[in-house]
This record gives sequence, C-alpha cells and structure tokens, in this order.
Amino acid sequence: MIRILLAEDQALVRGALSALLSLESDLEVVGTAADGEIAWREVQRLKPDVLVTDIEMPGMSGLELAQRIQRHELPMKVVIVTTFGRAGFLRRALDAGVSGYLLKDAPAEDLAEALRKVHRGGRAIDPQLAIDAWTDADPLNDRERQVLRLAGDGMSASEIAAQLNLSSGTVRNYLSEAIGKLGVGNRIEAYRLARQKGWL
Repeated sequence: MIRILLAEDQALVRGALSALLSLESDLEVVGTAADGEIAWREVQRLKPDVLVTDIEMPGMSGLELAQRIQRHELPMKVVIVTTFGRAGFLRRALDAGVSGYLLKDAPAEDLAEALRKVHRGGRAIDPQLAIDAWTDADPLNDRERQVLRLAGDGMSASEIAAQLNLSSGTVRNYLSEAIGKLGVGNRIEAYRLARQKGWL
C-alpha cells in the first residue's frame, strides 16, 4: 500500500481527492490537513510515503512545506496538485525536491498513476508546463524575490528594511534591480508580473 497524506485548504476538494484515491486498491489516504502548519505536523506524525499538497494554503504554502521536507531530509515524496499552471511555480517546486506537479483539471486516473510512478522513484510532471518551465526562466534572485513579495504586501522600503535587517538603501537597490530585470515601470508592476509568472 502507498500511504498518502493530503494537504488542501478547500474542504470540498480535499474530500473529493480523498474519496477518489481511496477507490484505488493500492492507495491509502492516512490523513488530511487543511493548512501547511497542520500538514507539517501530520507529516512528522504519520510518516506517509507521499504528500499530496496544493501550493496556496494558509500558514505555510505547499512549496514551503516541500522545502522544509527537503531540508529535514524526510524520506517521502511530494506531489503538488494545483490550479497554478505557471512555469515559475514548477521550477520552484523542482528546486524544492518535488517529484510530481499536476494540475487540478487532470483526470483522476492520471493522479493515481502519478502517485504510483513517484512512489517507484520516478517523476510525474504536467508535460506542457515542463516545456514552458525551461523556456521562461526566472530572472530574480532570492533576495529580490523576498523584497518584491513584501513590497507587494504594501510595505514601504523602510518597513521591509526593518523586517529583513537591511538598510533602506539596500532594499531600494533590490527593488530597482527587480524592476529593471522585469522591464516594468515600478514595484507594483514588478510584483504583478512576477506573481503572474509564478516567480513569487
């Protein structure tokens, strides 16, 4: 049996995924979680073979969850099932050690087969997204991404500086670099474009 933990903040989707996977004779849903923090606790408690997670969740995103699992070298596979069909998200997911990345509109049998493939040590990536991911590279570095994300939350340069223990000038430099790399006019446009591409 392949033991699965489901992390999904929408109750209806979580219930539907659990019901669909339970129909498979070799798959067992051992637990579910409605947000990233609960999922992290359940990962440690249940030690599933595969974590199936969405990207956007309260508390901790699916990508942050995957990064934490990778950092702690936990022996489980991570499969992301999401509506975010953006190459930038896929690239970040692969960097976080994710073994599968599928879109929520994929047929149910594709998910079951992907879980089996990943459990055997393979990868299951949406093919069109995989092509897009290597043609649309993220130009931002980690610090520019971090500063831009906070700017998008409405924080001023001085507030960002205080939160990240940087000088205001350094924050303005990072914002300026990000704006230049993305070829837009200001930090709001930079944030929107980076969000749209899946780079934040």
